[in-house]
Formats: sequence, structure tokens, C-alpha cells
Amino acid sequence: MQFTNRVAVITGGASGIGRALASAMGTRDIAAVALVDMSSNIVDVAAEINAEAGRKFAVPFQGNTTDEDFRRSVFDAMAAEHGPVSLCVPAAGITRDDLAVRVDKHSGKARIYPQEEFKLVIDVNLIAPVYWALEMIARIAEDRAAKGLKRWQADEEVQGSVVFIGSISSQGNRGQISYASTKAGLEGAAATIMKEAIFHGVRCGVIHPGFTDTPMVRAMGADYVAKNILPFTQLGRLIRPEEIADAICFMLANSAVSGELWVDAGWHAPA
Repeated sequence: MQFTNRVAVITGGASGIGRALASAMGTRDIAAVALVDMSSNIVDVAAEINAEAGRKFAVPFQGNTTDEDFRRSVFDAMAAEHGPVSLCVPAAGITRDDLAVRVDKHSGKARIYPQEEFKLVIDVNLIAPVYWALEMIARIAEDRAAKGLKRWQADEEVQGSVVFIGSISSQGNRGQISYASTKAGLEGAAATIMKEAIFHGVRCGVIHPGFTDTPMVRAMGADYVAKNILPFTQLGRLIRPEEIADAICFMLANSAVSGELWVDAGWHAPA
């Protein structure tokens, strides 16, 4: 699949992997990218990306990715101005890290991970990404139905592609009961969407980044990164967002690629 004349949606586009991916798509002649984020900084980021590319292709949208009306409005606006969306990378995500059960050393009482925090992470990291993908797939399906097309045939070429942002934490990681659960959940969602969406000519995959140099990882603190991440990473450094972006572009563009791709820089959890 070529990116030329394609329209994409990226959530979490104001920083990290989302921003790097938009820049990478710009160098691959993408027609337009909806750059979605809750941060008001998204407007400046889109302007910077457009300036870097020497053309206007990144379109900023500020809003909450868990909001259904906002989601639909982004797809409506892009379709009206640039054409139907056929590439979707819902990269927005949050962490609310803490032990699942923590015992207070003074009282001896156990505190369970707050349920409201778990629900929030599920909403942002699992439910929202799935529905941004389904929004695109549904619109492609409607367009095909309007044209009298039924089951997709290989000679039509791929109609669309989705890549979810998983994580090495999907295998389990101490202190990430909510985050790890959502990333593992994306594997099940993607496996199901893969089987269903190809009826409409849409591919779906999951990329599992290792520890990447993003604001989310930097928030762990330099000491934590130095002591608990780098010694167990074969590459000896954090992964650059541009490296993950390049891998995502590969997954989107190469129609023979399916399933999951692990981009973990050789990281292995300490025993």
C-alpha cells in the first residue's frame, strides 16, 4: 500500500510516537493526517510538522478521544476536506501506575488499586482505540455497500489499515495492573478485528514498543530509567520515537504483514 493520496488519523499526536509518526508519514507523501490530542499544543505541533515537510498535510484536532461525538466529527471533517480516512493509528494512551495491592507499613491494612483509575485507563487505552479503528472500518464498509460491493477481493488491493499501539507490558509488568491489562486487551481486539475487517478489505495489526523516549517514559524519572530499564535493554538506550514510527509505517504499507510486531530493543524484565 502506498501512502500517496491516503488520508490518516493519528490520536495522541502532540508528542512521542504519534508526533513522530505524523512526521514520518509526511516524508512518505501522505495526502493528509488528522493529528488528534487533548493538548492545546496540538495546533503548534501540526504547524511544526507542516513546516518541516514544506507542505500542509497535518490537520490539528483538540479533544478527548473517549468522546464519541468528537471522534465522529474528526472523521467527518477529514472526509469532507480531504477524502475518506483509510489509515488509523490510535496512539493516545495514559498510565496510572501503582501496585495492585499495597500494604501500609504502619497500619498493616491493604489498599487495593483504585477501581476508578482502572476504568479510566481502560477507557483511554482500550475502548477508545478500538472505536477509532471501528469508526474508520465502518465508513469504508458503508462506502463499499453504497457501491454495491460485498466481500473484498484481493484484486481490489487493500482498502485500509489499522495499527494499535500495544506494549511489552502486555506480558505483565510490576506496578502496571491497569496499563498492562489494556495493552493485552488490544491484542484480543486486534485479533478479532483482523478476522472481521478483512471482509471490507481492512488490515489490522499491533505493534509492541519497548521503552521509548517519550514524555510517558521520561515521567518515570532518570534514576528509574537508568536503574530499571537501560541495564536490561540490549540496545543500551531508550528507543527513539522515530524508530517506532518507521516500524508502524512498515506495518501500514506492507500488505503481507499481519499480526503483531515486537519493537522492544531487546528488553527483558529482570528476574
